[in-house]
Amino acid sequence: MGMSDTTPPPQVWPTLRARDARALIRFLVDAFGFEETAVYGDGDHVDHAQLTWPLGGGIMLGSVRDTPGDTWNLTPGSFGAYVVTDDPDAVYARATAAGARVVREPEDHDYGSRGFEVRDPEGNLWSFGTYRGEPSKT
Repeated sequence: MGMSDTTPPPQVWPTLRARDARALIRFLVDAFGFEETAVYGDGDHVDHAQLTWPLGGGIMLGSVRDTPGDTWNLTPGSFGAYVVTDDPDAVYARATAAGARVVREPEDHDYGSRGFEVRDPEGNLWSFGTYRGEPSKT
């Protein structure tokens, strides 16, 4: 039985706001390899976007808003995420070629993972590695 037969679709979606959501979407697709699944909004403003990670999961994002009572008043550039990849060196090469700012170059860790960290143009921290997390106890 393959992983897709036993793994449910993602039910947790990390979410962020961006100063220039359309530029950030282009960057995340070009630099990291996210897939643009849905983008809603007019002009430069993005009401909602979903970017899917090819190995599963993804993120949701939208333009920062100056709306009183906005419950999703998240500070642009303060987001951080860890993303599983089978080939961190290839993602690193792609990300740095696209202008990602290097925080930590690819390295092997004593817990068996290989990974790196970069910042996107908005300042968000992205960590990529081969570590897939611990198995669920259920």
